[in-house]
Amino acid sequence: MNPTGTISEILHHKGATVWSVSPDAMVFDAIQMMADKNIGALPVTEKGKLVGIISERDYTRKVALKGKSSKQTPVKEILSEQVLHVNPLHMIDDCMRLMTNHHVRHLPVLEGEKLLGVVSIGDLVNWIISAQNTTIHQLQTYIAGYPG
Repeated sequence: MNPTGTISEILHHKGATVWSVSPDAMVFDAIQMMADKNIGALPVTEKGKLVGIISERDYTRKVALKGKSSKQTPVKEILSEQVLHVNPLHMIDDCMRLMTNHHVRHLPVLEGEKLLGVVSIGDLVNWIISAQNTTIHQLQTYIAGYPG
């Protein structure tokens, strides 16, 4: 594992499954899917094209705090349309910086207009920790003088 690897490495490790929701779906269904899949955000797609993203943060700020009904509010009313995204060749450390600077926790990964997946801040942190642990083990093995 390379701490300065690319997003494609994380996507390969996560697998190819990408969950998304339609802008016409009800917020309740989107939140239910997030709960079922144990994820914090869903890309919003229409005719195969990314049109936004909905997160737990969107739900709490735009539905729960405003007293709206999640069963009667369509996703299109609360989604974030200005979506930062990356491509599979983006470097992991660049994505960490992008997410930190823009206060986002999820980045859709696009190749052209094709949605390949979503990486979370947790995915990036876990990748970096794992890469650092591998490096530490390799250094300890080298210092101890036996092949790893």
